[in-house]
Amino acid sequence: MISERLLKLLSVKSIVTVILTLVFSYLSAVGSVNKDFLTIYTVIIAFYFGTQATKET
Repeated sequence: MISERLLKLLSVKSIVTVILTLVFSYLSAVGSVNKDFLTIYTVIIAFYFGTQATKET
């Protein structure tokens, strides 16, 4: 069960989402979040969680 979840985390989509979240967290901490980056980040996160929600149903 845990190994299956870890393998799912290694998909390209998940890796990109995790990296973007780390970059967003860093930029937020520094205080230099660009409006364009925020828009792109929001779209990618919405797509990621949207596809996860449709897989579960």
